[in-house]
Amino acid sequence: MSQQQQQKQELQAQKSAFTKKSYKEIVDSVLAQLANGQVDEKYTYTSDKVRYKLAHSPIREVLRVESESNETLTEFTKNIDFRVNGDMLEWIDEGKKPDDGSTFFIRYLFGEPTPNRRLTDTNVGSVTRNLVETIAKEIDFLYEQLDAVYASAFIDSATGSSLDFVVAVLGLTRKPPQNAVGAVTFGRVTDPPEVPVDAEVALFDGSSDFKLKVTPVKSIKKIEGIVRGAKYSFTLGKDYKLADDKITWTDPNNKPDLDSQIRVEYTAYQKVTVPKGTRVSTFSNDTRKIRTYTTLQDGVLHSVTSEQEESTWEVDVLIRADRPGPFGNGAPGSITTMPQPPVGVEFVINRRGITGGTEAEGDVELRDRAKRVLQSIGKATIPSLEGALRGVEGVRSVKIEDMPDGARGIVKVVVQGGDTTVIEKVIQDTRAAGVMVELFRPQMLYADVDITVNLKEGFAPSRMREKVEDAIRKYISSLDVGQDVLYNRIIAQVMAVSGVHDVVSMKISVFDMEKHEVRTSTGNNIRIERNELVEGRTISAVTESPEEEQPEIGEEQKK
Repeated sequence: MSQQQQQKQELQAQKSAFTKKSYKEIVDSVLAQLANGQVDEKYTYTSDKVRYKLAHSPIREVLRVESESNETLTEFTKNIDFRVNGDMLEWIDEGKKPDDGSTFFIRYLFGEPTPNRRLTDTNVGSVTRNLVETIAKEIDFLYEQLDAVYASAFIDSATGSSLDFVVAVLGLTRKPPQNAVGAVTFGRVTDPPEVPVDAEVALFDGSSDFKLKVTPVKSIKKIEGIVRGAKYSFTLGKDYKLADDKITWTDPNNKPDLDSQIRVEYTAYQKVTVPKGTRVSTFSNDTRKIRTYTTLQDGVLHSVTSEQEESTWEVDVLIRADRPGPFGNGAPGSITTMPQPPVGVEFVINRRGITGGTEAEGDVELRDRAKRVLQSIGKATIPSLEGALRGVEGVRSVKIEDMPDGARGIVKVVVQGGDTTVIEKVIQDTRAAGVMVELFRPQMLYADVDITVNLKEGFAPSRMREKVEDAIRKYISSLDVGQDVLYNRIIAQVMAVSGVHDVVSMKISVFDMEKHEVRTSTGNNIRIERNELVEGRTISAVTESPEEEQPEIGEEQKK
């Protein structure tokens, strides 16, 4: 057998490994067997086998034999292509035969003729039919289970945990939901309380400076020491300067004697610390919409002077959303609440967006990633680069542009999420020799949606508002880098919510914080540039009862 024939046989065997029967087919088959002694059987044909034993006997009549012959579905003729010998079906040498490795089907009658059979009434309502239909229902359920098991073995049809097992052979695992991360600024607009230090004593070791123990330091009252064997009072600006809580000697002729004692009187500020594990949150009257975060490191407030020469005390601290998924993503300025403020801290705010929160990888994304891994075995291709980048933990979306602006040998990559160091290493390991890959982060835009919907009778407005808002937020979070905000797609998502009768009006506003621009639409798509990514911010739904007379959507909104 040639390799091509062997592959064809294996493919045919795979296709015929399981065939789901419908409930009607089961009932008809069982009734035919009981009432008429009719049965359908299938066998795999091989060229080295001529005779095939049938399962039932005695055989009264063969009704049909069919299979693929020369890759065409063919019905074979009795006594020309095959003959029946007892309970055996024999293929005749001179006749047509099934393709090697294909499946052929036989329908035949067996047993005593119909007049001698007891179970002949198969009409609806008969005892025979009622019994058969009851059993067939259970068989149909088993077929459904078998069909699900069969589908779970193939990458294009497996879902859930079954797909996890299929892609495991490639060394892949489903990405878990990711927590959003970012930074917030803790601060206070007034100086912390002062702490007087009456006498801090140190020995001069010859160093050009030394750091004071109680920080942050506000001012020096007095420094005394021994210079050339005599008591000496040092002068700020002449003998020393104060910077970063350190005293630095500026006059080499007036340094303290080596190993002599220095006495410092000064005033410090009380240290204001933000401990690791501090919780912050957004503000909302609806507790279900409040997003909470936890700090990942300690922080100490320090004095900061703004461009307007206004002094505040601030510290930037990394935070992570408590709840994984896109719910934790937030726009700049959305985090303003401290459930339990650290002592001495007056405010908190995030000056940049909180991003990176994603759902667990879906079946479609995991299936596509597995196929890209197969492509990436060859490496040095755009699909292999995309597949490798999407495999990095925390990466939410990837946009690849080959030869941007017509520049040969350059590939532009825009990646949302993931560790930059890991991403850069993956790029270096995957890129083709002689090709420069430029890595960019997407410019974040924030979308607000105000929508009014008309409900069907019997649906609670408060519950429907939440469902509508969730549907819109889910659509926006599914957008990839450079994908436009499609007006009609949002309408479709909302109309798919059970209980929504119609969309009365909708306004979409997309904010570009860096350019201080807003793109607004009440009926058209919003254009997104190839390096931009949209996050949902404020989604507000208003519901109206079905009794109220509603205005129709304008022609612009229907487009």
